[in-house]
Amino acid sequence: MNFIKNFLREEEGATAVEYGLMVALIAAVIIVAVTSLGTNVKAAFCRVVNAINTAGIAGAVTTGC
Repeated sequence: MNFIKNFLREEEGATAVEYGLMVALIAAVIIVAVTSLGTNVKAAFCRVVNAINTAGIAGAVTTGC
C-alpha cells in the first residue's frame, strides 16, 4: 500500500514533462526568430544588390531578388 501512495506523490515525472515543454517552447521561439531574421537579411541584401545594379557599377551581381 505504501508503494501506491509513494507512486501517487511522485513528482519527478511531472517535472521532466514541464522541462520538456519549456524546451519545446524555446525551440519554437528560436525557429520563428531565425526565420524572420533570415527573411529580413535577404531583403536587405536584395536592396543593396538592386541599388548597385541601378547605379550601373561594372561587375554588378545579378541575382533572383
